[in-house]
Amino acid sequence: MKAVVQRVKSARVSVNGETKGEIDQGLLVFLGVGKDDSPQDADYLATKISGLRIFSEPSGKFDLSVGDVNGRVLVVSQFTLYGDCRKGRRPSFSDAAPPELAQKLYDYFIERILQQGLSVESGTFQAMMEVHLINDGPVTILLDSQRGLQDP
Repeated sequence: MKAVVQRVKSARVSVNGETKGEIDQGLLVFLGVGKDDSPQDADYLATKISGLRIFSEPSGKFDLSVGDVNGRVLVVSQFTLYGDCRKGRRPSFSDAAPPELAQKLYDYFIERILQQGLSVESGTFQAMMEVHLINDGPVTILLDSQRGLQDP
């Protein structure tokens, strides 16, 4: 499971002009599910993301999590995180999970974030979405559960 995590001042996602999820200060999480992912991958990323200390304390040092600043989380599904561009010019998405598995783990990930005590909004799975954000910093973190689960 892969995630692009962006610290934002605000973000919203809409489908056909209708807002589906919107947050003020917090984290925008683009989440991609791989074909070999399991609930363990979602558990790892949910715990990692909810505890990431990427918000500044008064001296400017990154020392606060999204919960510490009463921020919220907006989760947007993005299978294109599994796009493999090593050959040719058209990405291959063969490592992305099939839709039924991806949606199950996407929903499970959101539940795990909620269990961390955070407020969560989300986009619409498998829809063509427009994402609007005001990046804060910018601060952007890339996470991969497969790499994280291998670390001691």
